[in-house]
Amino acid sequence: MAATRSHSHDDRVGAVPNSQRLLWAGFMAILAAGVGFSIRAGILGQWAEQYGFTQTELGTITGGGLTGFGIIILLSSLIADRIGFGPLMFSAFVMHVISAGLTLATGAAFAAGGKPLAFQCLFWGMFLFAIGNGIAEAVVNPLVATLFPKNKTHYLNILHAGWPGGLIAGGLASYFMAGNDATKPVAWQIQISLFMIPVVLYGLMMIGQRFPKSEASSSGVSYRDMLGELGLLGAAVICGLLALFFKNDLGLSPIVSGSIAAGLLVAFGAATGFRFGHFLLAFLLLVHAMVGYVELGTDSWISKITGTIMASKANGLLLFVYTSALMFILRFFAGPIVERISPLGLLAASAAFGATGLTLLGNAEGAVMCIVAATVYGIGKTFLWPTMLAVVSEQFPKGGAITIGAAGGVGMLAAGLLGGPGIGFLQDQNASADLRKADQAVYERYKAPKENEFLWLKTVGLDGSKVGVLEDGGKEAQRALELLQKENAKPETIEAQKSLVSWWNDTASTSAAADKPLVEQAGLFGGRQALKLTAFVPAAMFVCYLLLLGWFRTRGGYQAKGMHH
Repeated sequence: MAATRSHSHDDRVGAVPNSQRLLWAGFMAILAAGVGFSIRAGILGQWAEQYGFTQTELGTITGGGLTGFGIIILLSSLIADRIGFGPLMFSAFVMHVISAGLTLATGAAFAAGGKPLAFQCLFWGMFLFAIGNGIAEAVVNPLVATLFPKNKTHYLNILHAGWPGGLIAGGLASYFMAGNDATKPVAWQIQISLFMIPVVLYGLMMIGQRFPKSEASSSGVSYRDMLGELGLLGAAVICGLLALFFKNDLGLSPIVSGSIAAGLLVAFGAATGFRFGHFLLAFLLLVHAMVGYVELGTDSWISKITGTIMASKANGLLLFVYTSALMFILRFFAGPIVERISPLGLLAASAAFGATGLTLLGNAEGAVMCIVAATVYGIGKTFLWPTMLAVVSEQFPKGGAITIGAAGGVGMLAAGLLGGPGIGFLQDQNASADLRKADQAVYERYKAPKENEFLWLKTVGLDGSKVGVLEDGGKEAQRALELLQKENAKPETIEAQKSLVSWWNDTASTSAAADKPLVEQAGLFGGRQALKLTAFVPAAMFVCYLLLLGWFRTRGGYQAKGMHH
């Protein structure tokens, strides 16, 4: 049963006179994150060439991404109602500005201290950029929910149109500025500076503005009661993901990781008087973890996979820009849709489109079918993230920034800890099986030296270093060796790189012409299978949304709860 909704004048204007200004300031903050993430991927080659970074070092500079983003959202959400939206948003702006300053100082740092100092500038510049993004995300979601309390789904979707908007701007900038065989790329300093345009805009839009308190704060809900809305059930979902973070990212043992997570859960329980929380909220958090897996996790891989299907990396990037444009446009029309079918109806339809689109992508042949499949998938993923945030906020408004921040944090953590690694694991598993079936000898040449693990699953994938050497004929491996020798790197590091170069020169290069098609086919097969299997996640989400629709129907239909419900 659809919720009864109407667009009144108050809905459009918002709860305070500057609602629209603050909405678009938040939009620009999220757009800045999208521009920065998108452009960064296109300038890594210039950093490698100018400052002598290896691929491993570039991975370290850009690492942390979604997982760190999620943790910052969780931490910022815990203090948002205590210190206010304004000071937090100002701190996000400061982080973005310092990030830009550090990143643009890389050239001077390289001239003064060489590669080590340049590495520090880029690493900390990217780190502060991620912190700024996380703080901004933790503020703008509850802020917009507060500004438009009667139409949260519509305005949260408009707010989050900033993300695909940033991906479009950054993706097109990378496409046209990256250069080719005939032209030089535009200086990376100019490209990366583009993210400062929306940063400056949201900074100017915030000057002199008063930020409202969250619905919960303005209604007199205590901080302890806000935490109690999340409760032990909701906190258990978060602590489960944190245990995985401690194990995977920090390298702690499973026992230590589980013990720390359990300790955090007990501490949270003590802070709330061991309030149990709500089964519905915990269920919504689990579903939003699946949203993070299928949306952001898939986005980490999809341009690479579709580029392989279409035999063109550039076309894969353009297809990603196209689906982002689809998301950008459609997110402005969420309000009229939910008036007819309710937020849960929109989510169920989106999940069905997502499952269908991923299945079609996994079976697509050629550019036309890729475009058709990507269109279906793009429609499916468009409304999931912001509409889930709206549902959490509408059902648990007493949680203030904490409950909506918990949803955002869980989604980001799931994307970084489960989505990206899980889809990568599926590619490894299926690519190895395909190559082993096609030619055992080639598989033996290119298999990884040790097992790859994901949760309780294990497989021996293909060695990324060796596949990379095959793709470029050993050029990057030789360049990396010369850099390591020049810098007097650790002997074991140099020996490992020498071994890779020797493997190519003495063994693999002689059979490369015959090996390459088989390895490429295996990679394509692995990507296709990963998309098909990932389609089961939105299919499971569809079932969850049907269960929620049935549950709400027994209670008279989906309705947003007020503060005094």
